[in-house]
Amino acid sequence: MRPVLRRGSRGYEVERLQQRLEALGFPPGRLDGRFGAATEAALLACQRANGLLADGICGPMSWSLIEPGGRAAVSDVTQAVDVDLVSALFPFTPLGPIARNLPAVLAGLRAFGLVEKPLVLAALATIRAESEGFEPVEEQLSRFNSSPGGHPFDLYDQRRDLGNRGAPDGARFRGRGFVQLTGRANYRRHGRLLGLDHALLEEPELACEPAIAGRLLGSFLASRRLALKEALFEGDLRRARRLVNGGTHGLDRFTDAWRRGCVLLADPVWSGDREAVPA
Repeated sequence: MRPVLRRGSRGYEVERLQQRLEALGFPPGRLDGRFGAATEAALLACQRANGLLADGICGPMSWSLIEPGGRAAVSDVTQAVDVDLVSALFPFTPLGPIARNLPAVLAGLRAFGLVEKPLVLAALATIRAESEGFEPVEEQLSRFNSSPGGHPFDLYDQRRDLGNRGAPDGARFRGRGFVQLTGRANYRRHGRLLGLDHALLEEPELACEPAIAGRLLGSFLASRRLALKEALFEGDLRRARRLVNGGTHGLDRFTDAWRRGCVLLADPVWSGDREAVPA
């Protein structure tokens, strides 16, 4: 496997990177085996042009792009995620639900290729923010979804942005699962991605079955993969939370889980030296 290269790296592998960048039309300056500002700028441009996270780090995904016929060998950190690690991210959650539901969560993330450190931590932090008991849950009544004196979830009934068509869509397609999937359009889209066709529309309660909830978590986060990675790389946890929740509900819990995980989960690419703040 190719080494992870970043600013300050030196040697033959850096020279190889420089040669490939130049061949691809992104001149890195002198081909001297020194990863400096010019090489970083060329790599950033190459990453942006090809839809990768522009982090200026040449890891497995970038090598697979740069080398002819290369294939990504992304570090799968889910292999290191166990009950003990998750319990450290969920200090107020009993071990029982974690042990019971973690296999479904990890299976859902792997099914959609969400195995890199930032995405795995974002998934766990999302669960901490939305269903801290580590169980798939249904959204409860609140002033944000139900009007005073109105029927439950009436404020969702006319949410065309969620694909709802009026009562009883608000209650029927309320938030459910680990990620609180909400709205007819989301149930339709992600049901199809899971191969459930119309089943999730006809029985939205299925979103709270652990195996399905884990796959919905993976599907939903995968649909925001690049934007989420960019926000996390920039240390903008508020933006990362908005990408999933649409607001900042649970930002304190999301932030706490993220910071704990950054310390505990090792990864050769995502070093964790950039402080993530809920700015």
